Amino acid sequence: MSMRFGFSTNAYRDYSLSDAIGSIADAGYDGVELLFDEPHLYPPTATDEEYDAVRAALGRNDVSISNCNAFMLTAIEGFHHPSFVEPDPDYRRKRVDYTLAALDAAAELDAGYISIEPGGPIPEGKSREWAMETFRESLTEVAAHAESVGVDVLVEPEPDLLIETSEQFLALMDGVDSDRVGCNFDAGHFFCVGEEPAELVETLAPYTTHYHLEDIPADRTHEHTQLGEGAMDIDGFLQAVEDSGYDGFVTVELYPYQETAAETARGALSYLREHGWV
Repeated sequence: MSMRFGFSTNAYRDYSLSDAIGSIADAGYDGVELLFDEPHLYPPTATDEEYDAVRAALGRNDVSISNCNAFMLTAIEGFHHPSFVEPDPDYRRKRVDYTLAALDAAAELDAGYISIEPGGPIPEGKSREWAMETFRESLTEVAAHAESVGVDVLVEPEPDLLIETSEQFLALMDGVDSDRVGCNFDAGHFFCVGEEPAELVETLAPYTTHYHLEDIPADRTHEHTQLGEGAMDIDGFLQAVEDSGYDGFVTVELYPYQETAAETARGALSYLREHGWV
């Protein structure tokens, strides 16, 4: 198999980052997705000592960084706020500045990319056109910094945010003039909005540097579910990824399982083993 699998530390918010890395490695993963948020590594305040501790934990456990998650931002308010499309420009600035710091953090750790939210929820009273224009303005600044530090910015479409579908993502990319902007392809998110992830792999492959994987219930509710316990065709999706020639990381993202993070990580890898992907 050419693909490698990681697990996100955003399920391990009850653990220190070093302990989360150790647990994910012990479960058998090749990579870890670093949560760039409290209580793990928060780029705006990260110290040299914290970076050294991350490097030491990665080396000690012989695992790589599968992705840097600069999407979730509970250190300021919540997962989605502040967003890139806040009506208050000062509040919006907090998201932009955080993302610039996340790019610096990824560069410090020799990571190739960060994943970011796709604009955030469209504010009440604002049009989609306003939100797209505002997001593009922010993304242009972020992309310029990405180019300067040599780290990619991967927009992650998500239900109920500005960019939900593959069509909307492609429309966004039509207005982006930077090779440093790409896609964090979250299979479950596309499934939630009525698309079939396996059918999108080829279309989005030119933009996709990293994949997220989780299962989703049959009613397509946006609820990250343990692999094999939802309704997604996970094997079909992974086969399409493999057939595309992709040789990077697929990160399992099961952040709702905070109370059973280690067990959940092991269970997801067991599923992947049983189905011949590991």
